[in-house]
Amino acid sequence: MKNIEEATISDLQIALEKKKITSYELIQLYMERIATFDRQGPRLNSVLELNPDALALSEAADAERRQGLLRGPLHGIPILLKDNIDTADRMHTSAGSLALAGHYAAQDAFLVRKLRKAGAIILGKANMTEWANYMAEGMTAGYSSRGGQVLNPYGQSFFAGGSSTGSGVAVAAGFAAAAVGTETSGSILSPATQNSIVGIKPTVGRISRSGVIPLAHSQDTAGPMARTVADAAILFAALCGVDANDPITGSSIAHPLTDLRGWFDRDGLQGARIGVPRKIYHDKLSEEERALFDSLLQEMASAGAVIVDPADIATAEELNSYRSEVFRYEFKADLNFYLQRVSPKLPVHSLQELIAFNEADPVNMLKYGQSILKWSEETSGTLTEPRYIEDRLKDIRLSREEGIDLVLRQHSLDALLFPKSTGAGIAAKAGYPSIAVPGGYLKDGMPFGITFTGGAFTEPALIRLAYAFEQLRARRKAPVLDKA
Repeated sequence: MKNIEEATISDLQIALEKKKITSYELIQLYMERIATFDRQGPRLNSVLELNPDALALSEAADAERRQGLLRGPLHGIPILLKDNIDTADRMHTSAGSLALAGHYAAQDAFLVRKLRKAGAIILGKANMTEWANYMAEGMTAGYSSRGGQVLNPYGQSFFAGGSSTGSGVAVAAGFAAAAVGTETSGSILSPATQNSIVGIKPTVGRISRSGVIPLAHSQDTAGPMARTVADAAILFAALCGVDANDPITGSSIAHPLTDLRGWFDRDGLQGARIGVPRKIYHDKLSEEERALFDSLLQEMASAGAVIVDPADIATAEELNSYRSEVFRYEFKADLNFYLQRVSPKLPVHSLQELIAFNEADPVNMLKYGQSILKWSEETSGTLTEPRYIEDRLKDIRLSREEGIDLVLRQHSLDALLFPKSTGAGIAAKAGYPSIAVPGGYLKDGMPFGITFTGGAFTEPALIRLAYAFEQLRARRKAPVLDKA
C-alpha cells in the first residue's frame, strides 16, 4: 500500500476490506517508518515505546476479519497513546519520568478498554513533556527525562507544541493512523496547530479520566489527534462513554452523540455564525500570522459563514491579569491519589517522594529543575485552602457564564475562532470543547492552525464546522523527512 503515512482510517479500512493489506502488514509498515525516521534520520523522538504485542494483536484482528467479525471503523487500526495513559500490558506508563520507568499499570484506563473493544490496536506509547509540563519553569515542551526531546517534523527549529508533543509529531510524521493525547490547557491544541494535524479537546466529561496520570482534575481530558477531521471524529466517538469511576462522565448522558455521518457536512459553514475574539490573540501573532488568519476568515465568509469580528470576550483581560493557582493545589492531591495505587516496588508513591527521587539524581532528572513540583508540594493536598477555592470559582465564573457563554449568547454564535491555540486557556478553564485544524503554512514552512471553540458538549457542531473548512481546499502537506 502506497503513502501509508497519509492514509486515512477510511483508506485503511477499504484496503483491509479489499485484501490489499492486512493489519499485520500495516503494523509492520508503521514500525518501519518509526525505525527509519523516529530513531534514525531526523530522529524525531516521538515514540517512546512500542507495544511488544502489537503484531500478535494485529494477527488476531485479521483473524476476526476473516471470520466476518468487524468491531467498527477502528478494527485493526494502529493507534498510539500518550505515555500518561494506563495500559495493562507489557508497556510502561511513566508520564515521561524515569521515576516511573518501571511502572506497569494493573489495569487498562477506561478509554483504552473502549479502544480495544472498538478493535483498535495499541501500537505504542508516545513521548510527552514530563508530568504534562508541570514540573519546572522554563522546561522545553516535548522534553522528558525518560524519552528526551521531541522534534517538529516540519523543521527542528520549529516549536513542536506540548505536552502531547509525541502524539502530535507521530501523527504528523505518519507513524500511526491516529493517536490519543491529553490536555489540561493547550496540550492537544498546541501540538495539533504546530504540526499541521487535527486535534479535538473535548468537553471535560466526554471521555473518562480514570487510568490517566493527572495534572488537574478540573481541566484534564483525553482527546484524539489525527491527520483529518473525519479520522479525529471517528476516534473521538470511540473514546467517549460513561465511566462509574469518573463521576464527571455522567454529565454527558444528557448530550448523546449522534450518527457520525451527520457531522461530515461539506456545507457546514453555510449560515454558521463564527465570532473572532481579537483581543485575546492580537498581540500574540506576527504580522504574517495575522494576515494569514484574516485570509482564512475571508475564505469562510465566501463559503457562507457569518463572521462576527470582533466578538471579544469581556473577561479575557481579567483572566490574564491574575495567576490562578488551581493547578498548584490539584496537582498534589491528584498525583498523590494516583501514585498511592501503583506497585509498592516502585520508588515513588507521593509527590514528596518524587521530589526526593529527582534530587537524588540531578544529572538525569533535573535538566530544568523542579521548581513547580516543589511549589505544589507546599500545599496541603486537601483542596481546603481559601486561595484554591477562590481561584477555582473565579476561573469558572470568568471563563463560563461571564466569558464564553456570554459572548456566544450576545452574538448568537455557533463557535469562536482563534488562530493557533491562543484560545486554549479560557476554553480549558471552562472545560469546554475545541477542535484544531490545519490552516496553512508560513513562508518559512512552519505550520499554522486554527481552533474552533464552543459551549459545553458542542463537539458535533464544532466538528461540522472544522470538516467544512477542511473541505474548502487541500491545506495539509506531509512533512518531508530525510533518511540520512
